[in-house]
Amino acid sequence: MTKNALWLKIDGAHVTRCLEDASARLETCEGEAVLDFSGVNRIDTNEVHALEEFAAKAAAASVKPVLHGVQANVYRVLMLMNLAPRFSM
Repeated sequence: MTKNALWLKIDGAHVTRCLEDASARLETCEGEAVLDFSGVNRIDTNEVHALEEFAAKAAAASVKPVLHGVQANVYRVLMLMNLAPRFSM
């Protein structure tokens, strides 16, 4: 089976579910897993935990996790939770 980079647009209303879907797709991914966060205005604690799990699974799969289109208020939360260094932006 060929492996490709992953690119997913994250729905701001269903961030956790989208991250779980992205985590499941990591097995067929190679190189980068790009998550488009342009539609996400805020994240809560459950979504922060889902991002932590996604970053851990990406590292285990030797995939570089990338967040694209992160809004300033979401980025601040990632910085406060010390998650930003685990992702390329």
